Amino acid sequence: MTEVRLRGVTAGYGREAVLDDVDLVVREGTTTAVLGGSGSGKTTLLRVVAGFLRPRSGEVVVGDRTVAGDGAWVPPERRGVGYVRQEGGLFPHLSVAGNIAFGLPWPRRRHRDRVLELLDLVGLPSDLADRRPDQLSGGQQQRVALARALAPRPGLVLLDEPFSSLDTALRAATRDATARALRATGATAVLVTHDQSEALSFADQVAIVGGGGIRQAGPPRVLYGEPVDAEVAEFLGDAVLVPGVSSDGRVLCEFGALPARGYVPRGDVEVMLRPEQITLTAAGAGQLDAVVLRVAYFGHDAVVELDLPDAASKHGIRARVVGHQPPEPGDKVGLVVVGPVRAFPQR
Repeated sequence: MTEVRLRGVTAGYGREAVLDDVDLVVREGTTTAVLGGSGSGKTTLLRVVAGFLRPRSGEVVVGDRTVAGDGAWVPPERRGVGYVRQEGGLFPHLSVAGNIAFGLPWPRRRHRDRVLELLDLVGLPSDLADRRPDQLSGGQQQRVALARALAPRPGLVLLDEPFSSLDTALRAATRDATARALRATGATAVLVTHDQSEALSFADQVAIVGGGGIRQAGPPRVLYGEPVDAEVAEFLGDAVLVPGVSSDGRVLCEFGALPARGYVPRGDVEVMLRPEQITLTAAGAGQLDAVVLRVAYFGHDAVVELDLPDAASKHGIRARVVGHQPPEPGDKVGLVVVGPVRAFPQR
């Protein structure tokens, strides 16, 4: 297993610095999802770790080796890192077995056993070994690409948006197979993605990249429940933001006095709660009354857009409810906030 440490890393292209003084630790045997929008620098960070891009300053340490910085430079092929590209990058002229065994350092007579072991590890049947990549589905191709990356038993595996080109059902199945394979090998992994739900469900740690640095890093549950600011809150998922005033560790807002988690700034604040924290009750039985404006139905759940006719100010209030019995537009309901909220200085 391999730990990865970035210390003060600055990197970019030409004169432009995409990353500026970035620090990040990926503990051995864990998975970190690097999450960010287009152009945020997440792929640049992965390229620096892989060795495809030399940082201008700072250090990259993989395991017990400094692979970049402090006078050191280890080329990609000597870092012992597995790399899975977005499009898989399989060799079209080689069979599945040939792709997986490509570059294995041990004798050819041992390749077949390793290929069959890896096909089982990534959840593919052994009879695919002699097929060409163009005879596989997209999800199967990505699993073969993962098997190829795992073949030489690297301590670190880097995944550059490997599921983004797959449809929803195939993406989930391939992602689950990848997570199982990584756990089975004990490899450390870094996943680059722009999909918030993927990052939260796949990784032990999420690092949000933006503005040239790491906006926040930590366990998914902490980031989702305790985002560092309103922008991170909105980036990580649906967020309801209403004005309020802080007082003694609680916030006063349209929903009344609510407990707050984490640091609470003094004075006027922006109160953040997640739509699933808003429970619908009978009208008159909640902290606030509302009228249902619209319902977006997703099967497993539904997002309910609400109007607050008696509130002093109007804000986009949304509740997330289970999908089996959503309300109808025009229904009068009561609202109850469950659990602590976050408070940020007003923007």
